[in-house]
Order: sequence, then structure tokens, then C-alpha cells
Amino acid sequence: MSSVFKNISNKTLALIIAGCCFYFAISYEVDRSQFYKLLFLYTGLFVVFLWLVKENKNNSRVLFFSSVVFRLVLLFAIPNLSDDFYRFIWDGRLSWQGLNPYLYLPENNPELVAEGEKLYAGMGSMNGSHYTCYPPVNQFAFILPAILYAKNLFGSVIVMRILIILADIGTYLVGRKLLEFFKLPSYKIFFYLLNPFVILELTGNLHFEGVMIFFLVISMYYLFTNKIIYSAVFFAISVSVKLIPLLFIPLFVKRIGIVKSIQYICIIFLLNVLFFVPFMSTELYHNFMDSIHLYFQNFEFNASIYYVIREIGFWVKGYNIIYIVGRVTPVVVLLTVLFIAFYRKNAKPEILITSMLFSICIYYSVASIVHPWYIAIPLFLSVFTRYKFPIVWSFFLILSYSAYQTKTYQENLYLVTLEYLIVYGVFTYELIALNKENKRL
Repeated sequence: MSSVFKNISNKTLALIIAGCCFYFAISYEVDRSQFYKLLFLYTGLFVVFLWLVKENKNNSRVLFFSSVVFRLVLLFAIPNLSDDFYRFIWDGRLSWQGLNPYLYLPENNPELVAEGEKLYAGMGSMNGSHYTCYPPVNQFAFILPAILYAKNLFGSVIVMRILIILADIGTYLVGRKLLEFFKLPSYKIFFYLLNPFVILELTGNLHFEGVMIFFLVISMYYLFTNKIIYSAVFFAISVSVKLIPLLFIPLFVKRIGIVKSIQYICIIFLLNVLFFVPFMSTELYHNFMDSIHLYFQNFEFNASIYYVIREIGFWVKGYNIIYIVGRVTPVVVLLTVLFIAFYRKNAKPEILITSMLFSICIYYSVASIVHPWYIAIPLFLSVFTRYKFPIVWSFFLILSYSAYQTKTYQENLYLVTLEYLIVYGVFTYELIALNKENKRL
């Protein structure tokens, strides 16, 4: 610790103090309905973040210290920008009592867990009216707070936050190794670790994308170092935290070959079946899939191309065609990913990881719901590429919080349009510039 302080300049120390003040204000003083105050503070944090990285590119200790300190500022805060954590605590307490979280609706059974009425009120009727859609390893993470604090919401929040902070530290350690593999500068990992979006949405709001990314980066490291079995095991765990990494599997075929790809898929499938065993019941599959279908075919938030398609649907059909689009979109995304998988030279690590970035961004570009924390994966993947548009996206996604200024959660489509015009604009510029650069090499 003393060696860290010896290397901190006065400017860096001032930035760290300013960052702590901004994080404290957002986490303890601001409600998500206060959009303009949130926008001002978040902009300040982004300036601090970029300045810190610029000033300390050759001092990873200082940057790591800063990222940990900023997270610790949030340690005792009840999430104020998202209410998902209430459902996490509900699921964990059900499991700890020997009840299957995939079989009970909070709106019908608030009395089943301690503080049930409070948890249901916190998660809201929308979240409490459908069955849980969180995979088994995520459910296991929800159980730990229930074991330690079965009747204390504040204690449960702290336990989950510590889990997510530890996952971020693990991501940092393995991520640095992966950067070494790609012969990239180690400071690039801080575009993820020190990014205010990651700190607020994952550590602050208790979204487990950070845990999923921790297992994913281990899997990627083993994949690129040709330890395929280990890679498959950690990939399976990552999928069992959040399902979204399944999108990447077709991209691995050229890297590991058809035979090993089949083995890879079998390991992922068998392990996930094993993870589901403690929750097995005749209704599990039906309830789990119903929740996923409901989520992607009924909800809309911060979308881009989907909103254009929706407007066309209103003109042509006279009603919202989300149900139709929700059924077609997975097919379009799958075909696009398969095209990327077999058209690009994904045997090369640099191309494969860029293909992963493109695939997840294509999926989010046509999705009907793109919550801010979803951007964690493209932001993380971009660290190992030459693309910076996810960093730009991680700033402008704060505009989506304008929807919470009223109790009816009305999106400002002008701000949504501004967000995506800038993100797509930067992406297009980078794509053209990098293609020109590659042709000159």
C-alpha cells in the first residue's frame, strides 16, 4: 500500500478524491428519477476515469488501487438505479429454505420468505409477476446472502456486492494475462475495470454480468492457450450465470476444429444439466422458458434498430409487432453469427475475439431490450481489440436513464436516437479507418 502512495502524483490523488465524491453522491444521494443530476455526476466520473488512465498508463498499481477504492465507496449503498436485486434476494431466500425459485411467483407468495412483502414491493409487480429467469450458478450466488443474512436486506446487499467485487478483481488478474497473450499494453484492462459504467452497473446495482465475465475470461484464456477442456468447463459456468455467452459457441469451430467443438458443446450441455439438477421438476423447463420468452417478446427498453422496425410495423399493421419480431430476431441473429463464424478467419485469436465483439453487438442492435448493464460484454471484449466504440457507448448509455424521470417510465426517443447515432457513427468510422489501415499493412 505504501508503495502505491509513493507513486501517486498530486493530480492523480485529486482525481481519486473527486471520483470518490462523485461515486458517493450517485450512490447515496441521487435517485434515478433525478436524470440531470445523474448525467452531470456520471459525466464527471467519466472525465475522472479517462484522465486517471491517461496519467497512469505505466502505473497499474495506482489504477488498480483506484478501481478498488471506488468500489468500496459503494459498499454500503442500497442500489438506487435498479431494483433487480430485490428479486435476487427473494430467489436466494427461497432456495435456502428448500423451495425451488423456479416454481414460485413473488406476487402470489410474498409470505414465503423473510421481508417478503418488502422484497416484492421493491422489485415491483412487473418483476414479481413472472418466474425467475436466472440460471443455476447465478442462483447459487443468490443463496450465499440468504445463508449469512436470512432476514437482513442490508446485509444481503453487502454480501452480493463483495462477490461482484471479487469477481472483478479476478477478471483483472486473468485479463492481464490475456492482454500479455495478445501482446497488448496492460493498462487497457482499466478501460473495463475503472469504467464508471462497470462500477455503477455491476458493483453498484448488483448485476452479475461481472461474475459471468470473470468465468468467461478464464474460459477465453484457456481457449487461446489450447486447454480446451478447461475452457469448456469455465464457459459452462459462465453460461450458467448468464445465458448470453451461448451466442459465441459457433465462432469457436475454426479455432478448435469440428471434433473438439462437439466435445466442447457436450461438456457445456452436460455441466449445465448438472447445475440444474438441484432445481429439477416437471414445471422447471416450462416456467424458465416462459420467463425468457416473456422477457424478449413483451419488454422494450433502449433499443435501436428494433424501434425502427416497430415504427414500420405501426405504419403497416397498425399495432406493435414485438411478438413477431421477437420470434424472427433469434433466427436472424443466429444466421448472422453463423456467417461470421464461417466467413471470418476465426482460427486467429485477434480475429476471433473481434468476431465475438461483432456478434454480441449485432444481437444488441436488433434486440427489443438493451439494459445498460448488458454493455458489459462488448466493453470487456473491446479491451482486446482496436475498437473503442463500446467505451463511447458505455458513456452515452446513461441517456437511457431519462426514462425514469416519471413513474410511468416513459423513454425519451430523441435521447435514445442520439445515443445510437453517436455509437453507430463511431463504429462506422472505426470500421472504415481500421480497414484502410489493414490494407496498407
